[in-house]
Amino acid sequence: MTDEVLFRREGVAGFISLNRPKAIHALTLGMCEAMIKQLTAWAQDAAVKVVIVEHAEGRGFCSGGDINLLRQSALTDGGEAGRSFFHEEYRLNHQMFTYPKPIVAFMDGITMGGGVGISQPARYRVATENTRFAMPETGIGLFPDVGGGWYLSRLDGRVGQFLALTGARLDGSECLWAGLATHYLPAAELAQAKTRIAAGHDIGGVLTALTAKPAEPRIASHAADIRRHFAFDTLEQVLASLEGDDSEWAAKELATLRTKSPQACKVSLRQLKTSLGLETFAQNMAMEYAIGSRVLVLPDFAEGVRAVIVDKDHAPKWNPATPEGVTQDMLDAIFAPLPPETQWNPL
Repeated sequence: MTDEVLFRREGVAGFISLNRPKAIHALTLGMCEAMIKQLTAWAQDAAVKVVIVEHAEGRGFCSGGDINLLRQSALTDGGEAGRSFFHEEYRLNHQMFTYPKPIVAFMDGITMGGGVGISQPARYRVATENTRFAMPETGIGLFPDVGGGWYLSRLDGRVGQFLALTGARLDGSECLWAGLATHYLPAAELAQAKTRIAAGHDIGGVLTALTAKPAEPRIASHAADIRRHFAFDTLEQVLASLEGDDSEWAAKELATLRTKSPQACKVSLRQLKTSLGLETFAQNMAMEYAIGSRVLVLPDFAEGVRAVIVDKDHAPKWNPATPEGVTQDMLDAIFAPLPPETQWNPL
């Protein structure tokens, strides 16, 4: 059992505490495997009525997945280790989505990438004044995986497409506004909330009683802009729409999109459109695993991580370099089903 994730029992609650403070609790393969095992045990334990997901010491809830492992895998083993990580991480995401007992996720701090994957399946998703939510994958040549296709595609007003393409960060009040959080609590009240839930009090009642009125969500003032400019399922149309708007906001978002991987942006738009037509979360995860298995070893991922995380020059050389260079045939190849023996399996 890894000490990078801690488990404990308090009253009727099983606690999962992410414990990699120096990495802002980014998920490793060992952490995913340990959580799957513990959740399986708690599902069969009648004394456990609720599962609480939190972080231990340090800032942030969970900053994502093990990006360094993924990049090394892309560069050295043809993506084999990366695919193994994705497979188990997605199994964890699916297990939480279908879990028979309520899960409460406390998104106190940075909640990005893999952190979204282990908070959005929860029945109760608690934001605070510290919450910083984002799916920033297009900036490193990836796409909003870990179930992002399912969650983002189902947000109102094309907010999901906006988040997927731009990687915009939302604070706690904005998460509540968008439907990504179910409750907003002051961080100072979290310990009391956990204590009451563990003591067996009604979860919704506890969270509602401790709720605070958040600040006005800044994103709300641009809801109409988002709905209009991100209404399209092709990147070229989104860019053209923003180009036709001379507002400061449109110029800012256009400049942001110009820094992202054209391939990743096109993949993300198709991912969300496809996901919206799927019947089950398992189908979504099988699709995302197929996409991830291929995108992992395409040039943009290793280059994106180099530019943003390794060298930090923030000057990635995307390949293809333009939206027009990312052809329909390329996308079809990325989205094609995997051979049966290599497909994702939730079991």
